[in-house]
Amino acid sequence: MKWMSMKNWALCGLILATMTGCHPDLWNQDRYEPLEGAVSVFGEGQSSSRNLVEGTVPYEGAHLDDAYYRGRNANGDFVTELPKQIELTRETLLRGQERFAIYCSPCHGDQGLGDGMIVKRGFITPPSFTTPRLLESPVGYYFDVMTNGFGRMYSYASRVPVEDRWAIAAYVRVLQLSQNATPELLSAELLEKAKNPPVVETTHGGEHAPTNNENKEVKGEH
Repeated sequence: MKWMSMKNWALCGLILATMTGCHPDLWNQDRYEPLEGAVSVFGEGQSSSRNLVEGTVPYEGAHLDDAYYRGRNANGDFVTELPKQIELTRETLLRGQERFAIYCSPCHGDQGLGDGMIVKRGFITPPSFTTPRLLESPVGYYFDVMTNGFGRMYSYASRVPVEDRWAIAAYVRVLQLSQNATPELLSAELLEKAKNPPVVETTHGGEHAPTNNENKEVKGEH
């Protein structure tokens, strides 16, 4: 047994001695590292790699417009307004409505109440956009949730482009306002119309039905 033990130790020593003879160049070979300078392999300047495609955006943070790509300001807080690249127009809101219907309504419902078809089939109910917490959340928060996911909701960054995420966030604000609008937000003209909406009477065939004044004139002729 003692002889076997000495043999094993000798074998281990031989293996260790052999390993010390391995030169680092076996795994650190003579090759160009990614983006290594002082060479011109591709004829595009002093680099061992091709230049990035025009318009390529860094994935994680470096030199990004935080407001546009992350929904945050320089302090890391969520932005409270749309970034400068997004103009709040009718077209933007219609685009947001369309994208919302495709990607969001299956869970959140058409009005953002958390009653989408997937929920009706047993999926966990998301909070309504009319809850106090979400009403008070800045627009950048909604962009961030679509980008990174939240709770059971996974990220939509690979499915919905940045510009469309902002359009959806703007449309969510429209949904919230539509269900929480107060009279002081309306002009005097719109408020008057809301209080006294014009009455248009039609027959079943879509033709104009006579008003009270027209009926009196007809009766007077007879």
